[in-house]
Amino acid sequence: MENKDVKQDNTFTIVNDNGEEVKCEILFTYEDEKTKKNYMAYTDNTLDEEGNTKVYASIFNPEEENPVLLPIETEEEWKLIEGILSSLSSEENADNKAE
Repeated sequence: MENKDVKQDNTFTIVNDNGEEVKCEILFTYEDEKTKKNYMAYTDNTLDEEGNTKVYASIFNPEEENPVLLPIETEEEWKLIEGILSSLSSEENADNKAE
């Protein structure tokens, strides 16, 4: 997928496999000291069959003006991203309960 343009509001547009432009929101970026790779988790704010927001993750180079989103290929990397998402989700749920 090609990243078209990252906006100041943490959104960017990609062109999907069908050639359609899709607006995505960046949830977080993370640089791993061990792998020396940069990861991005993002969503297109669509829902899966169970009503959960779909979240995607890719490897990217933050030095590129329009970075190409590359697939995460190892189980170790997926577990890293899932752990971050889980901790963010837990924090968000705790914040919502405190209000």
